[in-house]
Amino acid sequence: MVLVLPPQLRQAEAKACLRGLLLELPAQDAVVVVDAGPLLRFDSAALAVLLELRRQSLAISKTFAVAQMPTRLADLAALYGIGDLLVAAVE
Repeated sequence: MVLVLPPQLRQAEAKACLRGLLLELPAQDAVVVVDAGPLLRFDSAALAVLLELRRQSLAISKTFAVAQMPTRLADLAALYGIGDLLVAAVE
């Protein structure tokens, strides 16, 4: 099972997106994988959503990985110094 980010994830959508993804979190496998491939329009709120998903995953003893992270999002994560926290999933 994989969590999937929407095509647009900006500050205006972040709370609702996070709320929906957190509802799905307990049903995930031991490794929570978030598919970021659909992301087309995003800002730093997408990173905030991913970081909170990671935090909540670790809190329930699951590991966390991101699949298909867009290059621009990976660059933004590196700029903020958090790229290592959003480990790429083995695809």
